[in-house]
Amino acid sequence: MDDAADPFAALDPENYYDEYGNEEWKRLQATRKAQFEFENTVEYLNEHLPDGGHVIDAGGGAGRYTVWLAEQGYEVTLVDLSDEQRRIAREKVEERDLVEQVSIEAGDIRSLTAPDNTYDAVLCCGGPLSHVVDAEERAQAIQEFYRVAKSEAPVFVSVMGRLAVLQSITKSAPHLYHLLPHVAETGDWSREVARNSLTEPEFVECHFFRVEELRQDLTNGGLEVLTIAGLEGIASNFDHDVEEATDDQQESLAEVVKRTREDHAVAELSNHILAVCRA
Repeated sequence: MDDAADPFAALDPENYYDEYGNEEWKRLQATRKAQFEFENTVEYLNEHLPDGGHVIDAGGGAGRYTVWLAEQGYEVTLVDLSDEQRRIAREKVEERDLVEQVSIEAGDIRSLTAPDNTYDAVLCCGGPLSHVVDAEERAQAIQEFYRVAKSEAPVFVSVMGRLAVLQSITKSAPHLYHLLPHVAETGDWSREVARNSLTEPEFVECHFFRVEELRQDLTNGGLEVLTIAGLEGIASNFDHDVEEATDDQQESLAEVVKRTREDHAVAELSNHILAVCRA
């Protein structure tokens, strides 16, 4: 069956993000919870990035972090599988007159084309590593982050959290309850699982992480893990409730999200988990 006739082709990350289009650019500003993901990531970038240099945005999608980095004065190389996401990234870079600082390339985080010790910092944020379901291929991607980073360079990796997706299914998707034991045990939402259990894809192929699993995988890949944080933290899976809060209420929530984001339990329950590492 070709992709055009196969509804489960949408599980492939490249196909999914081609179809998702501009929604990926909008995603990090679309809800207060998503803004927490972006704002908390940026705080860690500000804390750990060098004063200048060349940064790779691996799996950078529509370029939200690439644009931010370029606006701070960094030279940036965005690498992504999706033709449509790269097109959008070029558009956003051109709109902001950042073309001289940014290069955008087709590529795969499992096989980066840059020579060893190229980059002053490495980003893989928003979950690209989670879209690599095979464990050996995830290990290969992490080794690539280490390989292309200069010695002592900061490496930022954020992934999708397993407990958060279990909570989300429990809260909103009773028709998926039969998959809860499998996802809880393996973390995998794969094409095989979807084909065998569902009539339509539901979501893109993913591996959802536990905190210690992420720490161990990064360490095994040669990286020193400095900090792990829950990016949405206690606001995970509460989109509508948070949106209804007043500005003062949201300010109080933001303070507590920031204050508790490095707590192990909070990171475990977050939609996105960020690891700040050193090569």
